[in-house]
This record gives sequence, C-alpha cells and structure tokens, in this order.
Amino acid sequence: QVQLVESGGGLVQPGGSLRLSCVVSGINLDYNYIGWFRQAPGKGREGISCTVGSDDTAVYADLVKGRFAISRDNTKYTVYLQMNSLKPEDTAVYYCNAIATGTSYWGQGTQVTVSS
Repeated sequence: QVQLVESGGGLVQPGGSLRLSCVVSGINLDYNYIGWFRQAPGKGREGISCTVGSDDTAVYADLVKGRFAISRDNTKYTVYLQMNSLKPEDTAVYYCNAIATGTSYWGQGTQVTVSS
C-alpha cells in the first residue's frame, strides 16, 4: 500500500529554519509526482513545492521561492522540504502528497509554528 509519513515540524522563531521529511512507501519516486502542501487554520490547502521524475525538476509557490527547497533521497525513500527564513505566515500543518495512477495520497501532516 501507499503510505506517506511526515515529520520534522515544531516551534521555531521567525527567521529560523526547519527541515521536514516525508518517508514514502508504495510509490516510485523516480516516476511519480511528489509535493508539499500546507494548510493554516481556517484556510484552504495550498501547494508549496513539487518534484517529478528522476531529473529532480521542481516548482515552487511564489511566496516560498528562495526560502524553501524540495529534495529527494531515493535510496532512503524520503522527500525533504528545507524551510529557511521562516515567517509567522508560514505557520500551518504541512502535508506530503503523492499522485500515482490517477490517485492522490496524503500523509498525516506535521505542524509548523513560527512565533516569537
């Protein structure tokens, strides 16, 4: 079965950094879409970054360009989201997402809180 498990969230001060991890099983990271989304209380889920294929092509939402970076370690079946220069508006539950054979899969989410 497909399973995505996020970790690495926590409380951080503005300007700080976190690295989120998503361990993926049941999905071939070389040939399928993997992305990160986030959802703040009372708001819809928004896309942050995604990567497709073994060429490591990635796209980013405008508000995180230059601050966030997605990467993969296929040998560890893990997708990472490096988050730098964090802002209070980055506070949200962050989700890993995968799409394969027309089905979308989600992890349980990990909470990121940016506050002084």
